[in-house]
Amino acid sequence: MSLVFAGICSHAPGITGRIHMADKDDARTLQSAMNEMRENLERAKPDALIVIAAEHFANFFMDNMPSYCMGMAGHYNGPIEDPQWLGIERTRIPGVPELSRRIITSIMQDIDLAYAEEWKFDHGIMVPLHHLTPRYDLPIIPANINCQGPPLTPLHRAYAFGQALGRACAEIPERIAIVGTGGISHWPATPDSGKINEAWDRDFLERWCDNDRDALLDYSDEQVYLDAGQGGFEIRNFIAVAGAAENSKGTVHYYRPIPIFAVGCTAATMAIA
Repeated sequence: MSLVFAGICSHAPGITGRIHMADKDDARTLQSAMNEMRENLERAKPDALIVIAAEHFANFFMDNMPSYCMGMAGHYNGPIEDPQWLGIERTRIPGVPELSRRIITSIMQDIDLAYAEEWKFDHGIMVPLHHLTPRYDLPIIPANINCQGPPLTPLHRAYAFGQALGRACAEIPERIAIVGTGGISHWPATPDSGKINEAWDRDFLERWCDNDRDALLDYSDEQVYLDAGQGGFEIRNFIAVAGAAENSKGTVHYYRPIPIFAVGCTAATMAIA
């Protein structure tokens, strides 16, 4: 099996843009956890990294919003945001179009998947890459699940997308890593920004580590909105990773609610079966 790494982490822009405003212990422990995740990723020796992220209206808007999309470009540029605001300089990230095409073609056997040969990375991808591939030398395949503009894809379809992605990885000789990014509970760009439902987050992470499909899918969007904010819809990215590693169990290496970053900061991995 060529899926050699699967994990999840937070992508809130404050993690890089407001690092100087954070409690020193919060900043230190989060950085340490992301360094550990990077080292684990490097030890897996992947040929490419698929990043499953929410797309924050940087490339797609309500006039053209695919439920699922993957990149098939030779390179990508990011961040689309102001580098000074995000704390990440603009750079060019390598893609791998021929490999992307093979993976996309395989997934299309099961999932109606869009693809894009142009893609500008926003913080949803750039914040994780800043920590996990700081030299930007690992080829990236971006994947987007619509977590922003209703109607949203049902959770069981997000899991099915992950399963199709896992099967696609199993069909190829290349070593593939997958990282799903997002928040868990958070209320971005609202008066409640900085609010975090720690109990809800920990319960979701327990379900994710158990890779309990029924428990992971036992949420309604209405419930998520009330308990975890509109940012909670990004659980779709984490659920897709669980689907890709459906026979594996996970470990949370770090979770801490950090209000200045407006999210419970997370780093977790699946032990690939």
